[in-house]
Amino acid sequence: MISQKTRIVAAGAIGNVLEWYDFAIYGYFAITIGQTFFPHQSPLAQLLAAFGVFAIGCLMRPLGSLISGSIGDRFGRRAALNVSMAAMAFSTFLVGILPGFPMLGILAPMLLTVLRIVQGLSIGGECPTAFIFMIEHSGPRRRGLAGAMATGGGTAGILLGSATGALLTAALPSDALQDWGWRLPFLLGLPIGLLGIWLRRRVPEPPRSAEIVAAPVREVLDHHLWLLARLAGVASLGAVTFYIVFLYLVSWLQTIDGIAPVRALAFNTVAMAVALPIYLGAGWLSDRIGRRRLLLIAMSAAMVGAVPLFWLLHHSDPLMVLAGQLGFVVIIGTVFGVEPAFMVEATPAHIRCTAVALGFNLPAGVLGGLSPLAAAWLIHRTGNDLSPAFLIVAAAAISFAATASFPDRTGLPDDASAAPPKK
Repeated sequence: MISQKTRIVAAGAIGNVLEWYDFAIYGYFAITIGQTFFPHQSPLAQLLAAFGVFAIGCLMRPLGSLISGSIGDRFGRRAALNVSMAAMAFSTFLVGILPGFPMLGILAPMLLTVLRIVQGLSIGGECPTAFIFMIEHSGPRRRGLAGAMATGGGTAGILLGSATGALLTAALPSDALQDWGWRLPFLLGLPIGLLGIWLRRRVPEPPRSAEIVAAPVREVLDHHLWLLARLAGVASLGAVTFYIVFLYLVSWLQTIDGIAPVRALAFNTVAMAVALPIYLGAGWLSDRIGRRRLLLIAMSAAMVGAVPLFWLLHHSDPLMVLAGQLGFVVIIGTVFGVEPAFMVEATPAHIRCTAVALGFNLPAGVLGGLSPLAAAWLIHRTGNDLSPAFLIVAAAAISFAATASFPDRTGLPDDASAAPPKK
């Protein structure tokens, strides 16, 4: 018999598995997707177009957080999670069966964009609501570990996508991969989504420590804008670094370093496997020594280390390339292992889903979603292959200042009375 605690962990994490699995395989097959839906453009233009569609989906994340956050604060966390899961599962499956440009013409990239918009709306609600769901089910002494486990679901999804991409690239001839093989990972989205909805059927709602607000979005925008701005600042480094290192970097290693696709995907798979224990270890450690301190250390490391780590990524020795990626994994793993509990503890319970979802998704959608496109454009314009590192340095400075503005509430009671709903 599956215990209640195990069911809560599985129900909360599986949505992030699907959400990030989809976003990962899109990033990993961006070159092939560009060739399928934008065949008459140059290779650079194809890559930019594919990442442009990717960015449009990411830009929908803040809108998705408004929808899902409002559902979560008014009707419960589980209802919001099920809506986002269903939307992501079906839209991912439809990407896998969508005909390319030769069959549909201009309609093909238009429909691809629509499906990416649906996926962006979905992930805007799923990711933050999932870690709120798990953290609220945990005790005050385990919030960091619970949030890290939720984040680990996303990492497991990226790892699954990376491993799937590496396996298909190694197993299929290049012509078959270009023609139909890249579609197979997208088709798996539907059964994963249905499994997630089934798991969530028997999981109870987390305890509510505050009265329900009739209009949580208006409450946040009218009375908590400064809190929202600081939450978005905290999340900026993770958003930018994640999209550059774990999605854009696969294409960067192929186009800039000339690394074979199989090796680029293998590097990424190793990096994501290492990230999982770092997430969990950072979340566990934050429950003992405090979250604010760990976040500030990781953000300082990003400011100082981004350029040297990108230099390693540009090295001719494959071991040095892997070392550079693993260096970023340590930084990102610490940030994402600690950030969920830090943001939940910083936010009043009655507007938590809306405020955390917006604070998490605004930088993810605007800064993170545009990062691969900005990185590719910067390299093309400046001729400096290390220029994406400066995007990471800037984001780290923003996150450091925002994190420093919060007190450390590690392990304190979830006291909703500190910020009661406005009448």
